[in-house]
Amino acid sequence: MRKALVMSLLTLVLGGCASEPAHRDISGVWINQAAIDAAAKGGNLREALLANGPNLEWDIDAKRAQANYTNGFERVEGKLMPENKGVWQVSFYGSSATVLSLAGDQLIQAAAESDPQQSFVRSPVSVTSDAPLGSSFEAALKSAYLGGQWHIVSGQGQGGEVTFLPDGQIKGLPGSSIYALCLAGDCASMSGEYDSLWLQQGDTGAAHIFVRNGPQLEIFQALDAAQPDEMPQFYPGKREWVLKKQP
Repeated sequence: MRKALVMSLLTLVLGGCASEPAHRDISGVWINQAAIDAAAKGGNLREALLANGPNLEWDIDAKRAQANYTNGFERVEGKLMPENKGVWQVSFYGSSATVLSLAGDQLIQAAAESDPQQSFVRSPVSVTSDAPLGSSFEAALKSAYLGGQWHIVSGQGQGGEVTFLPDGQIKGLPGSSIYALCLAGDCASMSGEYDSLWLQQGDTGAAHIFVRNGPQLEIFQALDAAQPDEMPQFYPGKREWVLKKQP
C-alpha cells in the first residue's frame, strides 16, 4: 500500500515536471536580431543599431540567477528573479529593474523610462566559452552586414577580392588583416555622424570612416579636427577604397 502511494506521488511529481514547457528556461545567449536585420539592408550601421537598440545581447543563467547585457560599450550585470509565470525581473545595482518575458521563440525586454521595448532571439552563433559578452551579436552582425565577397573597384589592390570574416579577420584588403566595427561608446563619440571601423596589420592600426550604400562600401582615412588635448573628432579624409559586394 505504502509502495503504491509513493509511486503515485512520484508519478505526479514527474508528470508535473514534464508538463512544464522546456522553453520556459531562458538561460543562454540572446541577440538583437532586429538590429542585425536592419543593418543588413546596407545603410548606415549605427542608425540601424540605435533604431533597434540600445541593448544588443543578453547572457542569462537562470540557475545562478544572473542576467547580463551589453549595449555595445558596457557590460551590465543583473540579478534574475521570477516574477510571474513566464515573466522575470532583472534588478541592477543603483538603477531601475528590467522585465523580461517570452513570446514564442523571442525574449522580450519590456519598455522602461529610458528604453523602448526590444526583442531578442537565441544566438545561432557559436563562440568560445571565454569570449566576452557581445561576441555572439558582433559575429552575427559582421556576417550579415559585411559577409560575402567584395570586389575592389578602386584603391590599392584594385581588381582584387576582399572577405570580411565574422571573427574579425579580413582577407584581401592590402595592409589590413584585422577589422572591428564601431558599435557604440567612445569610438562612436569620436566619429560623430559617421560610421567608423578599425583596420589593423600586425601591431599597427588606425580608425577609418566608412559609408555603406547598398552593395557599395567606401572607406576613407579618418582625419582629426580636435586639439591635441581634446577627444579626437574624426571626419572623412582621402577615400582609400571603393568596394562592391558581389551578387
